Amino acid sequence: MARMCVKTRRLDVARVCLGNMGNARAAKALKEAEAEPEPEAQVAMLAIQLGMLEDAEKLYKSCQRYDLLNNFYQASGQWQQALETAEIHDRIHLRTTYYSYAKYLESMGDKTLARAYYENSDTHRVEVPRMLQDDTSNLEIYVNNMKDKNIYKWWAQYLESQSDMNSALHYYECAQDYLSLVRVHCYMGNIQKASEIANDTGDRAASYHLARHYEGHDDIKQAVHFYTRAQAYNNAIRLCKENGLDDQLMNLALLSNPEDMMEAACYYEEKGTHMDRAVALYHKAGYVSKALELAFATQQFSALQLIAEDLNENSDPALLARCSDFFITHSQYEKAVELLVAAKKYHQALELCVTQNLTITEELAERMTVTDSKDLSEDARKDVLERLADCCMRQGNYHLATKKYTQAGNKPKAMRALLKSGDTEKIVFFANVCRQKELFIMAANYLQSLDWRKNPEILKTIIGFYTKGRAPELLAGFYEACAQVEIDDYQNYEKALDALTEAAKCLSKVKDSSTGQQEVRVADLQHKITLIKKFVHARRLYAEDAGEAVRLCESLLEEPELDPAVRIGDAFGFLVEHHCQQGNFQVAYRKLEELQKLLPSQNIRYYVSQASLQALQKEMGVPMDHSDTRNNVEEDEVEEDLNLS
Repeated sequence: MARMCVKTRRLDVARVCLGNMGNARAAKALKEAEAEPEPEAQVAMLAIQLGMLEDAEKLYKSCQRYDLLNNFYQASGQWQQALETAEIHDRIHLRTTYYSYAKYLESMGDKTLARAYYENSDTHRVEVPRMLQDDTSNLEIYVNNMKDKNIYKWWAQYLESQSDMNSALHYYECAQDYLSLVRVHCYMGNIQKASEIANDTGDRAASYHLARHYEGHDDIKQAVHFYTRAQAYNNAIRLCKENGLDDQLMNLALLSNPEDMMEAACYYEEKGTHMDRAVALYHKAGYVSKALELAFATQQFSALQLIAEDLNENSDPALLARCSDFFITHSQYEKAVELLVAAKKYHQALELCVTQNLTITEELAERMTVTDSKDLSEDARKDVLERLADCCMRQGNYHLATKKYTQAGNKPKAMRALLKSGDTEKIVFFANVCRQKELFIMAANYLQSLDWRKNPEILKTIIGFYTKGRAPELLAGFYEACAQVEIDDYQNYEKALDALTEAAKCLSKVKDSSTGQQEVRVADLQHKITLIKKFVHARRLYAEDAGEAVRLCESLLEEPELDPAVRIGDAFGFLVEHHCQQGNFQVAYRKLEELQKLLPSQNIRYYVSQASLQALQKEMGVPMDHSDTRNNVEEDEVEEDLNLS
């Protein structure tokens, strides 16, 4: 019935059958097999217990449980099948299979083949010497043939246990086990040879063993040397302190950890000698405060300079202040400023920068910019920033001054700093970002100092800033300046009229003051507009009615305040041109003479065309040399002024 359960795979029925059969071992094995996830593996265990080995083999293969199949082959003595299965399907257990087969071969007395499989399983370093321990001749041959350091070492230890020290030394050397070499040489009294090995190889364990040997024999110098080679600095330091080797102690402490440095520093301090070494060791160990206190107490000023380089805002403010005073006394002002800033004594640092004319770099300025309100109150923080910006202004670092004024919230001063820098792009940007009336006006006033006549963008920006700054009076003044430029440089009275009209519109928006100056300015502007309108009208009318245009121009010349609204030279030039075109050269010449009397210092060629002047000279027979002479004089004066500048 149980065998039928293997075919039908009814494990529940098989349990009942095994119980009725009284086969406790099979029942236990079946219960343990239930832990396997594959039903075939469970049924295979039932088949094994019932002696159905072929069925068990097929079941293991069908569920691909090659690990269990490998164990099955080993248990049934089928070693070749087990090896093949491990090599092809169950490589994770390959070395285990080799080892198990080697143990089987050893039990069967086949030591040669067993040795090969021990090597395949990588357990030969332990198992082969164990297996051959009763056959020392073959074991020695095996050791020499393998040339393995671990096996050399095992054989050397065996020989040492047999008191064969010379042979043991040979094999320790083959194994490169320098600790054991030094240990055996020390045991044999070959201290010189042990020292050579330790020095040549630099092996730390060997050096430590040799140092312990020297210490035991009171050879302190050699003990310290080999403790140092072994990097056992605490032992070397201990010996130096016990035997007063102060010079070596300093070097060893610097190589060791902070705890050993601290102990060495305390030793020097307690001894009262070599205080500079104590200061250096406290500093190196990270005890900066202690190092500074000792340096001040013992007047170690050279050490102070080195220690101060490691001070920062996390250091004790009192120590920072003491160090800064020390540097001020010794005229090292830049280092003193850094320490004062680290101690958060910003006012003193700024005062020192001003008195000693120290350049404030951007890095230093950022360190003096307080961001944490716990350090200073808001008013104190702004005061520090403004004083910092003032220093930058005095030093000509206008961009940094602008930044600090802005951080302090003083935007007008920030704009003034920018204006001094002359950076037009940043001035326009800053004004647009801040959007304050005062800043718009300041920026517009600055832009007027540039060559806005040739740059339309600057012209638009000036008008826009005055408009945003709600300064119609200043905008009107700018329009008047534009109008005058059009008249003086281009004789374009039409554009000048447009500009003055805009100026009048701006002035109409200005609130009248009690002084009445506004009314006077508006009246004067309207008078200019009226005069320019007449002149423009006369020039436009000339093509249609030349006589009327000339009459209008002559009436303009009778106006008491014609210039600078309409330049007298332009009006006379208009008349001279007209009479030359009409052939009235006598009248034209009289007008020209009248112009020269009114404007004796100016060049008439600026108002009268070259063609008209040449026609006058030809018809009247009068040379125009006097005007040329004046022109040359003016050119000479201009050239002289340029040379002087």
